[in-house]
Amino acid sequence: MHPTELILKSDPEKINEVEFFVKSFAKDLAINENIYPNILISVTEAVNNAIIHGNQKNKNKEVKIELYKVKEVLTILVSDQGDGFNPEEIPDPTLIENLEKLGGRGVFLIQQLSDIVQYTNDGRTVEMQFFL
Repeated sequence: MHPTELILKSDPEKINEVEFFVKSFAKDLAINENIYPNILISVTEAVNNAIIHGNQKNKNKEVKIELYKVKEVLTILVSDQGDGFNPEEIPDPTLIENLEKLGGRGVFLIQQLSDIVQYTNDGRTVEMQFFL
């Protein structure tokens, strides 16, 4: 059985470990190939946000990825040790005034690609659910 948890140092170079982790559990859980890209992109974006924005690339802090499956729902939690944030305050990247801005799309992408998204722990944890 796949590991259900991965803990990374807040180093942008560690982001490639996410793909191996997702690939491993996707294979073990026989994740549908149509859903797999949504899961991979969402988890990668969440971890990237946690490393860069949450933990400010502080290598003394960690990002924790946890997953569990109940019936046909895969739940993935990504948590950082930062100050948290309010996802409602993130500018909508689809508005004309934000189209050319760099960044600000991770939260939007996660919301578009996941079936259910919830932020807890003052924004330090994002919970993504995917209907399998």
